[in-house]
Amino acid sequence: MFLRYLVINLAIVVMVGGAVGAKAQTGQLRGHVNIKQADGTTVPASEAVIDVYRTDLQGNYHTKTDKKGGFVFAGLPYVGTYIVAASHPSAAPSWLPDVKAGREIDYEISLTPGDGKKLTLDQIKAAMAGAKSSGSTGSSPAKGESAEDKAKREEILRKNAEITEKNKKIEESNTIVARTFKSGNEALLAKNYDEAIRLYDEGLAADPEQAALLTNKALALKARGVDRYNAAILSKDDAAKNSGLEAAKSDFKEAAMATEKALQVLKADTTAAADPAAQARSNANKLATLSTRAETMRLFVTKVDQSQVDAGYAAYQEYLAAESDATKKGKAQHDAAQMLFDAGAFEKALAEYKKILAQNPDDTDALVKSGMLLFNIGAMNNNDKEKYQEAANYLQQFVDKAPDTDKLKGDAKAILEELKNQQNVKAEKTPARTNRRKP
Repeated sequence: MFLRYLVINLAIVVMVGGAVGAKAQTGQLRGHVNIKQADGTTVPASEAVIDVYRTDLQGNYHTKTDKKGGFVFAGLPYVGTYIVAASHPSAAPSWLPDVKAGREIDYEISLTPGDGKKLTLDQIKAAMAGAKSSGSTGSSPAKGESAEDKAKREEILRKNAEITEKNKKIEESNTIVARTFKSGNEALLAKNYDEAIRLYDEGLAADPEQAALLTNKALALKARGVDRYNAAILSKDDAAKNSGLEAAKSDFKEAAMATEKALQVLKADTTAAADPAAQARSNANKLATLSTRAETMRLFVTKVDQSQVDAGYAAYQEYLAAESDATKKGKAQHDAAQMLFDAGAFEKALAEYKKILAQNPDDTDALVKSGMLLFNIGAMNNNDKEKYQEAANYLQQFVDKAPDTDKLKGDAKAILEELKNQQNVKAEKTPARTNRRKP
């Protein structure tokens, strides 16, 4: 009926987060300490002294465990490597080497009964050097430890080695994510969509739970789909047209799937709740992802699968509930109504346009679309004169208010003429609105 060219709304998401954020500089380090009793049970080491020593640079941090044996350091440099030492008046000291901050790991230090000694960093380093020369690693065993205690200590060492290896993999993943995020955004802004998508996919292969990569990949897919769609509909070669349309549909579908996955990741992430600044960034990313999802769903519904119109409408409603900017909200309301119109959901589209007119009775787009919808609904219901009359009223208001440059003005006049000649329906006069002063 009317050729509607697709428009790109580019809003690149900013990556946020702790261990996986491209710009994260500090992270949290937490853990717990317990003491193994003579009967084999363990109890939390309340009021244990925790000394954290940075080993790649000079630095140290100190705290005590709470009643449950837990401890937390907030804001430690993310790139640092640390030794975490624990001591308690009733236990032998112990430590964990090669610890990293911001990895969302609950480090465990298990103490055995002892004399309450506290080790300095030099003593720990000397013990580690001696252990290394003898072919072992990790914390110093208590004198006269039993076979069971030795097995327990070796299990802790094994776990620490696993943690170290896990930290190494996380660092490697972060490097890839940061690089592909930056380079992907540069390619996206340069409209090199193929390269942007390739880079985002490389980052997602390293960490599939990166919401920012998923959202920006959706932006690139959406933009590439727009280009493919517009090129296809202008093509005079049927084979090229069909191939282009299918490629565009594939992009729109994949974009919708990417934004859905991104939202799942963002909603499941609770790490930013304790940090107001991080929470604000997280909320901004959620809003950008909601906006991107709504737009990709509009394209998916209208160009790929109209049976998903309810899912598309739900996506718009979730975005509208989160959006506070009046201009953006107004555009989204129109886009949602247009999606319903294009998908053939005429009654739902009419309801949306009437919501817009309730807020702004002079909205010319809502007036003409309401008139067209009512004309279609009337024709579908055995020439319902009541619907035709309402259609004529809306269309006449549009003709009266819209500028002559409006492309739909001629269509509205043609429908009004058809209603008058074929259905004997004319627009009713709308009472003039007056601003009456109170006496």
